[in-house]
Amino acid sequence: MQTFPLGKVTATAAGASVTALEPHYSVQQVAELWGLCEDAARAIFRSESGVIKIERPKARYKRAYTTLRIPLSVLQRVHRRMSAV
Repeated sequence: MQTFPLGKVTATAAGASVTALEPHYSVQQVAELWGLCEDAARAIFRSESGVIKIERPKARYKRAYTTLRIPLSVLQRVHRRMSAV
């Protein structure tokens, strides 16, 4: 279990509020780290629990957009799961 220092208090990754304090990565950053194309990284994390989805609905002349932000703990969990033989 990872811990993150919070001043004089230390919180564990088991708490949901700690997720907000850990680094979050964009799909582009994850794709670059893992040597994948952005489409492949997006497909891996699209339905993963814990990923933050920021959605902009479709407007009159604009299509809908969804931005994904991937917390470090989710990135590590997926990596462990995909590395398991």
